Amino acid sequence: MNQLPTSVNHIGIAVRSINKALSFYEQNLHLKVEKIVEVPTQKVRVAFIPIGDCKLELLEPLTEDSPVAKFIEKRGEGLHHIAYSVVNIEKRLEQLQNEGIKLINEKPVIGAGGHPIAFLHPSNASGVLTELCEEPEKDD
Repeated sequence: MNQLPTSVNHIGIAVRSINKALSFYEQNLHLKVEKIVEVPTQKVRVAFIPIGDCKLELLEPLTEDSPVAKFIEKRGEGLHHIAYSVVNIEKRLEQLQNEGIKLINEKPVIGAGGHPIAFLHPSNASGVLTELCEEPEKDD
């Protein structure tokens, strides 16, 4: 059985400085930051900005050798990745690997939101980095 994505979870935006980037989102779009966290394992600082059923994540590199710093150096600030919610990330990764999809993470790691995540290589999606996020089931 296919493990289809359930929704767009968030859109990652690479920025040199969260503090500088926030003025547009707060002052012009009138959005509010939910929280800012550091994820040392990914060498990034993340600002979560809820919008509808989705979030924007501003990604600021903590070190010059972080993947986000390398992205900004190569492509400049801007759209970094699109993340999709999935129910069972391990089954989904297994399915994708069986379908010949190139994975960056063969096993899930814990992401900025505290949930399991995994990245798929951008070559799979016309240059767009794709993230899968396992969200806890919601009580209805």
